[in-house]
Amino acid sequence: MQKFDITVIGAGPGGYTAAIRAAQLGFKTAIIERDKLGGVCLNWGCIPTKALLRSADIMNLLLHLDKFGFGNYDNITYDFPKIIKRSRDVANASEKGVNYLMKKNKIDVFYGNAKLNRDKEIIITDKDGKQREIINSEHIIIATGARPRTLGNVQFDESKILSSTGAMLMQKPPKKLTVVGSGAIGMEFAYFYRAFGSDVTIIEMLPQLLPLEDEEISIAVAKEFKKYGISFYTNTKTESIQIKDDVVLTTTSGQYNGTFEADAVLLAIGVIGNIENLGLEELNIKTFKNGIVVNKDYKTNIDGIYAIGDVAVFEEFAKPMLAHVASAEGINCIEKIKGLHNFDINYNNIPACTYCQPQVASIGLTESKAKQAGYEIKVGKFPFSANGKARAIGELAGFVKLIFDAKYGELLGAHIVGPEATELISEVMAFKSMEAVSDSIIKAVHAHPTLAEAILEAAGVAYNEAINI
Repeated sequence: MQKFDITVIGAGPGGYTAAIRAAQLGFKTAIIERDKLGGVCLNWGCIPTKALLRSADIMNLLLHLDKFGFGNYDNITYDFPKIIKRSRDVANASEKGVNYLMKKNKIDVFYGNAKLNRDKEIIITDKDGKQREIINSEHIIIATGARPRTLGNVQFDESKILSSTGAMLMQKPPKKLTVVGSGAIGMEFAYFYRAFGSDVTIIEMLPQLLPLEDEEISIAVAKEFKKYGISFYTNTKTESIQIKDDVVLTTTSGQYNGTFEADAVLLAIGVIGNIENLGLEELNIKTFKNGIVVNKDYKTNIDGIYAIGDVAVFEEFAKPMLAHVASAEGINCIEKIKGLHNFDINYNNIPACTYCQPQVASIGLTESKAKQAGYEIKVGKFPFSANGKARAIGELAGFVKLIFDAKYGELLGAHIVGPEATELISEVMAFKSMEAVSDSIIKAVHAHPTLAEAILEAAGVAYNEAINI
């Protein structure tokens, strides 16, 4: 029986990152993966979807060539299967990259399903349940991630009723697409398929699109989606989905009571943790809401067993289920096992990004959440229409919104909708992580012309020091 210091179950962003950090710190490390290295993010999520969205962005640019002084071509064509293939090629290259990193860091990779046993043993079986190997590990980190949530008894067939995986493999755009859920996944695919001509309808149970974002951000995105020709219904609950005569019928209640007909429906209503068949029950590992309960050090209630990423939950609060959160938790967990002095992750400083157009990115408190928390606030908003770089590149939609504590000037939250928002948020994240106050941002000299100047100007607006508005 092979013995390891650290064994990670699951090779997604949290798992493979934890394994690499463990190897760097001198642990004899193994990782177990039942599918592909890189997990959902690299193979079926974050990376290949961004490849698809790149194609959508190019398509939208081609449709507006006249704005930049080029001929307005009426016969623009595209090869949709090739667009899908490029996305798969990008994903495959990412998987090869992780495989290289495993070899570089001398990490033992086992393929198969893992089940925890007594005495820190892990049984590895193939897809048919045949035992391949048993290994022993002093520390075991569960990083099995999550899968798309279904609606009642509805099952994904990845043809008519789609998860995000099926949505990125279709060989032609559906004429009509219904998207249930307007989080990042729903909004990104709505944008993607609309770019290639699909008639898209979004159904959202909560009062606004992108329900977790600041209300003004949501309003701005809704305005642009209307311009694209995307229909949406908020405060509308999906009651049932059924296939009849090759048409998918989605019945709703609430603000809109009725039935939508479509060629396909994308269910984008969140994810649930992969906790099944791991042997958790036999070891009495505590679970909660389809997740494994952990403390701030990612320890479960069983000594030597940890959980990170989407499968790990805190009972005290709901943490963001994001790839970069999983990676940060993986590193944090390993370094604490090593005994290094390491701060707990501040989950209030986690950026969230949505890659539709206009892009959306945020960190910290929304305006309403800041008020609910009892802060007296100062708010600064600066539109990209007043930013020189945005005008030059022809991207005028959106704005930067910064929220400060009026008493001390602390940056409480930042919300960006517009060009390159998902890149710009990193600057604000750095400011917030260093507990910057308003003056720190206002006095930081920004290069001109850049989109990032909108951050400087938004801080200036909050304190009546803005120059260009």
